[in-house]
Amino acid sequence: MIRLLFILFLLAMPGFLSAQQATATPRRGEGISTFLERNGRPGRAYYNEFLKLNKKRLKGKKELMYGVRYVLPPRRDKDEASAKERRGKGGTLHEPLFGRKLDDVQVTGNRLKGACFYVVSGHGGPDPGAIGRVGRHELHEDEYAYDVALRLARNLMQEGAEVRIIIQDKKDGIRNDRYLNNSKRETCMGDPIPLGQVARLQQRCDKINALYAKDRKKYKYCRSIFLHVDSRGKRAQVDVFFYHADGSKYGRRLARNVRDVFEQKYHQHQPGRGFEGSVSARNLYVLNKSTPVALFVELGNIQNTFDQRRFVLSDNRQALANWLMEGLVKDYRN
Repeated sequence: MIRLLFILFLLAMPGFLSAQQATATPRRGEGISTFLERNGRPGRAYYNEFLKLNKKRLKGKKELMYGVRYVLPPRRDKDEASAKERRGKGGTLHEPLFGRKLDDVQVTGNRLKGACFYVVSGHGGPDPGAIGRVGRHELHEDEYAYDVALRLARNLMQEGAEVRIIIQDKKDGIRNDRYLNNSKRETCMGDPIPLGQVARLQQRCDKINALYAKDRKKYKYCRSIFLHVDSRGKRAQVDVFFYHADGSKYGRRLARNVRDVFEQKYHQHQPGRGFEGSVSARNLYVLNKSTPVALFVELGNIQNTFDQRRFVLSDNRQALANWLMEGLVKDYRN
């Protein structure tokens, strides 16, 4: 009798009950929204509940670790019945550029509905851009900028935005490797990328401007986002920098909004570190030639040991994409 009462007492304890909750592990490179959508729990309410249930596992971050088992929020009956219905209504987008494991994109939010983005990773094709080194491994700017660009594009799509990925590699997809293999496969939406710098930059601007001429009739907010990795002396540890065209009121506002989000995130995740990323006008070709308002982002110094962690670790590349997306949401809503 005493043993029976003890078992009943255990069953009544919250800790025992929580152990009976549904759990699942994320796929490589999977964000929280995608993870919850795949497990039949889409939307902001499930997202917020997930953060509460997994507070200790997440350790203050909103990023998933591969191989970790997370507690899923209890599923409401109506959501089970409507999951298939949502998929039938266009809740899933397909983008092969993200790779076979991530090519299906669940639209889980609408914070960027009505917005259109032209996401452009720097260099590509015959030009690898800046090259850093970690031991025997070379870090090529175009590969790391491209991986962040794909992650950003996917994030934007999940929030309901229309996204044009200007520089493309049909084979790479989103990668979780530390050292990304270099190739010359990248194209400008299918067209070979010229070796000459001016021709290369003009090509991507022409592509953006041609798309924008049509998109501006449908979307009330269109922005070009150029992603690069800087190359400075090995001792120069730098934060993320944001550039806009000289005299561009909306470009300056965009850069400031994204920069503010980065500062907030650094204060949240690395208290006491500080953040020195700045906003400034730059006389850059792509900023001057892009018809839609443009933002040019330098993600860090590919030569510096500390900055290299920002690129080499896939979780950090995802964090960059997440914070960029949040900055764009902030700008769109203001």
